[in-house]
Amino acid sequence: MELKYFRLIKTIAEQGNIANSSEQLFLTQSALSHQLREMEDRLGFKVFHRSRNHWQLTKEGEELYGLANQLLETLETGFKNIQRIKEGTTGKLKVSAECQSFFHGLPTFVQKMAILYPEITIDLSLGATNQTISQILSNELDVAIVTSQPASEALFSKAVFRDEIKMVLHKEHRLNEVDFLDASHFADVHLLINSFPMEDVSVYEHFLKPNRIVPTKISAIPFTEVSLKMIEANMGVMCVPEWTLKPFKLSEDLVFKRISKNGLKRTHYLVVQEERRKLEYFNSFISNFIEDFSNIPE
Repeated sequence: MELKYFRLIKTIAEQGNIANSSEQLFLTQSALSHQLREMEDRLGFKVFHRSRNHWQLTKEGEELYGLANQLLETLETGFKNIQRIKEGTTGKLKVSAECQSFFHGLPTFVQKMAILYPEITIDLSLGATNQTISQILSNELDVAIVTSQPASEALFSKAVFRDEIKMVLHKEHRLNEVDFLDASHFADVHLLINSFPMEDVSVYEHFLKPNRIVPTKISAIPFTEVSLKMIEANMGVMCVPEWTLKPFKLSEDLVFKRISKNGLKRTHYLVVQEERRKLEYFNSFISNFIEDFSNIPE
C-alpha cells in the first residue's frame, strides 16, 4: 500500500470531509475521490462511510487510521534524525595548542582530514595563550590542546600525549657538568623562549614559578632556528621536549639535560565543549587526532 494512501486516510479522518481534505492535500476533489476509490478497490473494503457533510471511518478504516498515524510519525521522526545527523557531519573547527611545536605536525593532519572529511573545515589558530580554556568556553576556539586538565564539567578532556621538557645547551656550558638541573641552576642563565608572557612558557609555569626562580636574562625569539644558532654559540639555553626539534638539523655541540631528578614531564589534553561531542564532525576530529598523535596506551 502506497504512502500517499495513508496520508489520504489520515487527512480525511481528521478533516471530516472531502472538501477540506482536498485543500490540505493540494488535490482537486475529483482527484482525491479517484484515489480513494482506487485504494478501496485494491483493499477490497470501504474505508469511510460517506455522507454529504461528514465522512466517518469504518472499522477497517479505524485500523488503517491508527497504522497511518504510527507510520507517518515514524517517518517524521526518522527524517528529523537524518537532518540532525546531516547537520552534525558538516562544520568548521578552530583549533589551537598551547605548545606551538604541535603546529609542526598539524598541517599534515589537516591535509589528511581534508581528504577523509571534505565537509569539515579546520582553521589553525596560532598564538595560543593561557586563556585557551576560557576561549573554548566562549566559543572563540572549538578544539584546544593544553597542558593542564580543565576542571569544568562543561568541558570534555582527553589525555593524548606525554612528553618531557629538557634544557638544550652547548656541551661546554657549565651546566653540562651536573647530572640533572634543579630550579636554582636557572637563576643565572640566559633563557631563550618563543614569546612572552612567561605564563605561557612551560618550564617557567610548571617548574620555576613554583620555586620562585626567575632567570637573570630572558629573551623572546620567535624563530627556533635563531635560538639554536645562539645556543651553538653558547649564548643561551632553551627548554623544550626533544621531539619538537626533530624538524631541525642539530649541531653535535648541543646536548639535552634533564630538569629535576625525575624529569619535567607534562601531559597534553585535547579539550572541547562537552555538548559539542553530540556533533559527528567533532567526534570525527577527536578520534582521528587521537589516532595520529596519542602516545598514551589505552
